[in-house]
Amino acid sequence: MTDTTFDLIIVGGGPGGYVAAIRAAQLGMKTALVEREHLGGICLNWGCIPTKALLRSAEVGHLIKHADAYGFSVQGVSFDIANIVQRSRKVAAQLSGGVKHLLKKNKVTVFDGQGKLAGMAGALRKLAVTKDGKPVADLAAKHVILATGARARTLPGLEPDGKLVWTYKEAMVPPAMPKSLLVVGSGAIGIEFASFYRTLGAEVTVVEILDRIVPVEDEEISAFARKSFEKQGMKIITSAQVKSLKKGADSVTATIDDGGKMSEITVDRVILALGIVGNVENIGLEGTKVNVEKTHVVTDPWLATGEPGVYAIGDLVGPPWLAHKASHEGVLCVERIAGVKGLHPIDPLNIPGCTYCMPQIASVGLTEKAAKAKGHQVRVGRFPYMGNGKAIALGEPEGLIKTVFDAKSGELLGAHMIGAEVTELIQGYTIAKTLETTEAELMHTIFPHPTLSEMMHESVLDAYGRAVHF
Repeated sequence: MTDTTFDLIIVGGGPGGYVAAIRAAQLGMKTALVEREHLGGICLNWGCIPTKALLRSAEVGHLIKHADAYGFSVQGVSFDIANIVQRSRKVAAQLSGGVKHLLKKNKVTVFDGQGKLAGMAGALRKLAVTKDGKPVADLAAKHVILATGARARTLPGLEPDGKLVWTYKEAMVPPAMPKSLLVVGSGAIGIEFASFYRTLGAEVTVVEILDRIVPVEDEEISAFARKSFEKQGMKIITSAQVKSLKKGADSVTATIDDGGKMSEITVDRVILALGIVGNVENIGLEGTKVNVEKTHVVTDPWLATGEPGVYAIGDLVGPPWLAHKASHEGVLCVERIAGVKGLHPIDPLNIPGCTYCMPQIASVGLTEKAAKAKGHQVRVGRFPYMGNGKAIALGEPEGLIKTVFDAKSGELLGAHMIGAEVTELIQGYTIAKTLETTEAELMHTIFPHPTLSEMMHESVLDAYGRAVHF
């Protein structure tokens, strides 16, 4: 047992927690980080990074399958799902080791265990660290940041078993390639796995309770995505609900309520992508003024909870539940604690969202419908991939760039994209929104040729009747 005092203790070493720890150390704070599993958290070990490695393998497979379109002849191509998974795990392990190195380099003290608030010691807040139920350390600090993340949501009758019914974790490390899959939920996680398995040849059915897939996206992008996925052979059922799952020896039969019409589908495996719940249990919130709503901790714009000296960031708090939002919150929270001047609370409308399906989807700001609902008169620009030389040269003519402006002020309200590499392109519009750029600056910006980014320029021009190449 050790009794150690710090300026700041962070509970959770994901993209929110470890970034907060490094920033705190940069600002001269004596910092401790408590992590019970893997440095880098879910994102790095079981989410963002390894899924992108899996999707990259699927993309390579797709290109090989269409090699003749690029002048190559390829025969006898096959894949080994074990090797695809192994590559994904190696990528995650490499980056997790990198986080460990960064924390050591910045002199952050890391404790391996579960952190739990344990009352006060004078003006300091106590935190007990345990591992497998055994005490590891008793820590104390004036400030504690909770960054414990979240886990997959489950519903009664749709519980995962790790064998036939999977969460994202099992879907990431399949022992064998299933021939057929049912994906329940069409948010980013569900659609990415649906895209991965469909590209590798599995029969995939997606069931979404809302009236469209990727429902947080602009309606036009949603419709474009559905058409594209169905063209790839994916079956999509919207405004429907999976009522029950009946497990066989090596298959699952799902009962689906499609607007009152009941049907059954039998598949090898089911992937549940029903959203997340915050990890609020066993972290000592009882008896504190920390407020929890719908499994997530409530904070003010500076990430402070109702309990003095206790803060919360990342998936533990409100949406959007994204790694880059967690990292930004971690930096903002630490800088606020340190008294850094000139800070601004996060504007959710400046947080980009990316979905790495094929074709990719990315967006920032208000959808066209949301902008109108807020009372904006809008000007909308669109530009198709088919009108872009680089897209055609790449063999990626399927896609759309959409921009939404306030008709009176020229303010960029939102940007919505689907197509090759839009997850890289979206940052251009994110910078524009952060700088409060209007259509005038975007029109006078010189975009390089030949690039996919030229479509961003053309979409802006189109909103004002000035598109050149369409």
